[in-house]
Amino acid sequence: MPSRPAVAPAQLSALSRCAVVFLPSDPPRTGRIAFWRPDGEPVAQSPGDPWVGEGAAERLDVVLPDVDGGVMVCEVPALVVPVADAVPVLTRARTAPGTHPAAAFWGAACVLALQLAARGRLLPGVSPDGYDAWRAGPFDPADVGRLRDLAAAMPPYAHAAPLPDSDPVELPDPERHLRAFLDAVADGLPRSPAAATATGAPAFAAAAAQYVPEQRAWAAEVAAGHDEGVRISLRIEAHAAEGDGPRAPAGEGPRPGAADPADDAPHAFTAVLQVHDLTDPALVADAAEVWAGTSPAGQAFGPRARRDTLLTLRRAADAWAPLAPLLSAAVPDALELADEEVAELLGPAGRALAAAGVPVHWPKALVRGLTSRAVVGPPADGAADGPESGLPSLLSADALLSFSWRFAVGDQEIDKAELDRLAEAGRPLVRLHGEWVLIDPEAVRSARAREDRKITPLDALGAALTGSAEDADGGRVAVEATGWPARLRDLLADPEGGGSVRQPAALTATLRDYQLRGLGWLHRMTSLGLGATLADDMGLGKTITLISLHLHRQGVPGAAGPTLVVCPTSLMGNWQREIEKFAPGTPVRRFHAGRHSLTELGDGAFVLTTYGTMRLHAGKLAEVDWGLVVADEAQHVKNPYSATARALRTLPARARVALTGTPVENNLSELWAILDWTTPGLLGPLARFRTRYARAVEGGTGTPEAAERLARLVRPFLLRRRKTDPGIAPELPPKTETDRAVALTAEQAGLYEAVVREGLQEIAGTDGFARRGLVVKLLTSLKQICNHPAQYLKEQDPHVPGRSGKVELLDELLESVLAEGASVLVFTQYVQMARLLEAHLTARGVATQFLHGGTPVARRDEMVRRFQQGAAPVFLLSLKAAGTGLNLTRASHVVHFDRWWNPAVEAQATDRAYRIGQTQPVMVHRIITEGTVEDRIADMLFRKQRLADAVLGSGEAALTELTDAELADLVALRGSER
Repeated sequence: MPSRPAVAPAQLSALSRCAVVFLPSDPPRTGRIAFWRPDGEPVAQSPGDPWVGEGAAERLDVVLPDVDGGVMVCEVPALVVPVADAVPVLTRARTAPGTHPAAAFWGAACVLALQLAARGRLLPGVSPDGYDAWRAGPFDPADVGRLRDLAAAMPPYAHAAPLPDSDPVELPDPERHLRAFLDAVADGLPRSPAAATATGAPAFAAAAAQYVPEQRAWAAEVAAGHDEGVRISLRIEAHAAEGDGPRAPAGEGPRPGAADPADDAPHAFTAVLQVHDLTDPALVADAAEVWAGTSPAGQAFGPRARRDTLLTLRRAADAWAPLAPLLSAAVPDALELADEEVAELLGPAGRALAAAGVPVHWPKALVRGLTSRAVVGPPADGAADGPESGLPSLLSADALLSFSWRFAVGDQEIDKAELDRLAEAGRPLVRLHGEWVLIDPEAVRSARAREDRKITPLDALGAALTGSAEDADGGRVAVEATGWPARLRDLLADPEGGGSVRQPAALTATLRDYQLRGLGWLHRMTSLGLGATLADDMGLGKTITLISLHLHRQGVPGAAGPTLVVCPTSLMGNWQREIEKFAPGTPVRRFHAGRHSLTELGDGAFVLTTYGTMRLHAGKLAEVDWGLVVADEAQHVKNPYSATARALRTLPARARVALTGTPVENNLSELWAILDWTTPGLLGPLARFRTRYARAVEGGTGTPEAAERLARLVRPFLLRRRKTDPGIAPELPPKTETDRAVALTAEQAGLYEAVVREGLQEIAGTDGFARRGLVVKLLTSLKQICNHPAQYLKEQDPHVPGRSGKVELLDELLESVLAEGASVLVFTQYVQMARLLEAHLTARGVATQFLHGGTPVARRDEMVRRFQQGAAPVFLLSLKAAGTGLNLTRASHVVHFDRWWNPAVEAQATDRAYRIGQTQPVMVHRIITEGTVEDRIADMLFRKQRLADAVLGSGEAALTELTDAELADLVALRGSER
């Protein structure tokens, strides 16, 4: 459905007060919507308004009430527009003040049509005149109910246009008319020039009507069993085999005590074909009744039921060949089943038929599914090791636990001998515990092949936390934990249930409630021998919580010892100041190789070092028996193969804690890198983790259960709290986030389209690393053009004003902010862009300062002080260099001049102002150029934020894997949005 310019607000208001009728056509997508006024006045419109487009003023016949209480046909002026153009108008108009009931009705119909399309409810068909046409469907019972309820509410004015050539005058039937409108909307949605090109054939893809009467039979077959008429099912009946007594009533199964347990199964099975009405779930009959047409249920299906049943049966026979003889039978009533066919229906054939929409119903008295579960726990003769003892063997690969299988048929558990007997019987109907049961022989053989084994303590803990484990075939199996894995799972269930840990007496501060709970959680995790990741929002006090943990551990037997903090260079000064402020008297030293010694460290000492120093001198640091090792801003070791990450793993420690506000910046492998350092082996090898979780969750190919399973596994080891959580930071003022859209200038648009054209040509035909590099280059160039042409062109002495929509909006924002005496942070990921802004604002007389990665630490501290004192109200910051470690609470406005690939990184930057100590409401402004890659990225980031909330993510790397067509759609400049 082609995009059109949005209707002007004034015209929307006028149109919403009009009556509206739908005028069907063939093919459906050429249908039209007529706006008209019952008083006979012309519809108000502005001739120059771009929305009018192909809309035309016409005379329309409508049926109106007359003064005598009857009706009359009148001719009224109307604005008639294509359905495609009317849908967005009606959707918006339905809730506008003073909306006409007919306009509100067709607005609601638009919403229903779009919801059906969004759920993929589209079927191909051929129109009465022989043209290719999509239509809405298939409808489930709930859809049918909504459609009928809406049709029943259709006001008279909504179908006031009489049927053509009807005499006497006849109005459209509400339900048929509503269905025709849904088809008109559906028919236009999948069509675009790109769709026609991608399919290689215009039918059902191109906007132009295609005459395809020869496709009518195919379309009818596609619809059969999905939307038109009926669906089918198989009812399995068990009856006594010939010579074995009377037949059991249908659905009741065999009679109790029909044979001795050692006898062969004395029952035969018949599959009875049942027919269901798609629109009335309560209407069901045997196929024999439908063919005979004598019973009330059989007569209720109508004359097309036989044809629809055979079409649906043909699809079922494709899924399971033994149904084919029913197609040639005079009456497709029932099929006698051999033992092997019963077994197939219990197993793969039943699954194939279910996938084809043909369920198989078994006698309730017979069916008993075989279920498997694993029991994980200490060996029966093992020591009673558990959380109470501190789990000394948890990280030991030698302390293996039992992984044993349990099986049940129905609700009765069976032992190994019974399982062997079932497998040796080799038939679907067997005698078990005094009654006949149906069971898939293949499932029994598969269960029999499963063997008990041993697993590591961490694998046992993972199974206990997730409630499932992977079997030898790669499938998931339910797990029951016993012994200490069960106790530890229960202990970890409450992320903040750390028990009553008091604030250390040596701490010269009062911890907030949530900080005290965090201290308790850290103490519990480290005392159990488990690592921990504290992933609180920036500004919630992770540093003081870790200082408290250090002080607390000095009084815990076996836990006392020096603490090593590894952090970025920019944060060393902050750590030293915080320790000296909140733990006075605690020895603290910075470790710089060659300048400081690690000898004579007391148990209560803090040692601070940088990631770079740690990497170069890991051997020297590893000589110390650390009580605690802390990795601050732990995303710095998100690449497990980096030299820094490998060096960090060599440092011995009785406990490890990671601090980070962004546990996932780009992909789930980063989460693995952090947690595998804090608790080695928890998530298994990286390759297995990627296969089991990362690819499935990030790529959208996995099930919601996979994401939830990962969350259950990770949650106890990662404490994530936000400022907006209830009770965390009630003293914080409100924060308002706004996306501010700007248009490209003519210069920017020209550059943008040229770079897209040249970039896509260069990318076409390449692959591997070369292609990924070209994609990143293209995306970077487009983002720079969106910022300012001078940034992309790398101009030495640029003229800044008038060339960028973003700069113009920033000027307007700063004018308002500075007029109210406020201060503002302006973040950009590009140093070059910040320098352009710095020169531009200085020329306008605005006091600014600029902090970037090359700013010395002393100069950095001075700039923070000047800003907090109000000496420079505009602080330009490089996002990467200034996203962490700064307290800039004087700012009440934060501007993101360009978008980073990860919303968590942007949130960290915003937290420079929105943190404990902020007393003013904070306004966050994100500047986005309309119709560009930034616009699409903004939508992607919104969806990604929801994933990040579940500790998931994907980043720029994912965009390099787009196909050429997907990439072209991502970067294309949307003309209607310019």
